[in-house]
Amino acid sequence: MKTKAVRLYGVNDLRLEEFELPELREDEILAKVISDSIYMSTHKAALQGAEHKRVPDNVAQNPVIVGHEFCGVIEKVGSKWADQYKEGERFIVQTNLNLEENPLAAPGYSFPYIGGDATHIVIPNAVMEKNCLLPYAGDAFFYGSLSEPMSCIIGGFHANYHTVRGKYEHSMGIVEGGNCAILAGAGPMGLGAIDYALHGDRRPGLLVVTDIDDMRLKRAAGFYTPEDAAEHGVRLVYLNTNTSVHPENTNEAIRALTGGRGFDDVFVFAPVKPVVEQGDALLGQDGCLNFFAGPTKTDFSAMFNFYNVHYASTHIVGTSGGNTENMFEYVSLMNQGRLNPAAMITHVGGLNCIAEAVVNLDKIPGGKKLAYTQIDMPLTAIDDMAELGETDPLMASLADLIARNNGLWCAEAEKFLLENAKPIR
Repeated sequence: MKTKAVRLYGVNDLRLEEFELPELREDEILAKVISDSIYMSTHKAALQGAEHKRVPDNVAQNPVIVGHEFCGVIEKVGSKWADQYKEGERFIVQTNLNLEENPLAAPGYSFPYIGGDATHIVIPNAVMEKNCLLPYAGDAFFYGSLSEPMSCIIGGFHANYHTVRGKYEHSMGIVEGGNCAILAGAGPMGLGAIDYALHGDRRPGLLVVTDIDDMRLKRAAGFYTPEDAAEHGVRLVYLNTNTSVHPENTNEAIRALTGGRGFDDVFVFAPVKPVVEQGDALLGQDGCLNFFAGPTKTDFSAMFNFYNVHYASTHIVGTSGGNTENMFEYVSLMNQGRLNPAAMITHVGGLNCIAEAVVNLDKIPGGKKLAYTQIDMPLTAIDDMAELGETDPLMASLADLIARNNGLWCAEAEKFLLENAKPIR
């Protein structure tokens, strides 16, 4: 059968094309993709082309389907997997396959027939063998798409570790009731991290979120309020490091929030040298810095205080992606109503807008861009839908549904869009 998909050929060379999928083998699964959320790592893959660690060297001759935060419906199951998967079931994919022969290979970067930015895909045997094709019973596809970025966030929180002086043991996870900072944390992934820090099983006592954009901080504080945080035992502080504190004593002012003790856990959500170095300066005794943001430059580096490494046991970790357990944890917390990462989404569009959005992602303001791959729709800011609704009935209805949901994209808006939007042709 034919599919339409956005394929990567080289540096910023993304093409929406229709092509034939191969005949389904007995160990493969045919699936229909409904939603995919666009992440900066796809932009980085487009920016680097074959130089990207996950993209094949021969991508110019053998293009790959992009998109790795997707959710859809199984349409046909090869005989090998017929007892485990059924037609009509919804699914999500853990894209960190960790294949022995190619540890970095991942759907959305490395494969010709599986990726999130497509109408239909062929899921290869390796995905099922690695138990990375997961059932999803949520009532909205976009929550399934957000399972991948949320699993990355949860994995990052679990990757932090702490030590006990005199013992060669690592205690995994953030310090419960401790001091935690999320630097450059008012972007889409930062919002997910705030949500998890406040509503996960292990919470800090103090959470400081910094950014340099007042509008982003205001939006974050509107969704994740200090009052709600206090109800969950967390003191939440939002801080604009450009305007709230004097540039000559920024670090001292932030450390003062901890009574001068410093932070147990610091997450750096932007690959910016001064932000990394600020994170290092904020660490307290046995503090762990998690460099969460992925840089595009292979020689990216920053200074780190090794005096404190030796005498104060400060240390650093880096995480890229989550695992299946992280994804299950997200789905469980979401189903319990404890996590709602809808705040991450600021734009919605169709398959036709993806190529341009990926290439220009660093220039488009706002948070996550959500694409529905079965429809034709320009990338549209949620905040613009009410104004567009003055002449467009579809936008008017979407704006009304979103307004009823505290300004957030929601299951009702998704259902209406999928039923009424122009299909992709």
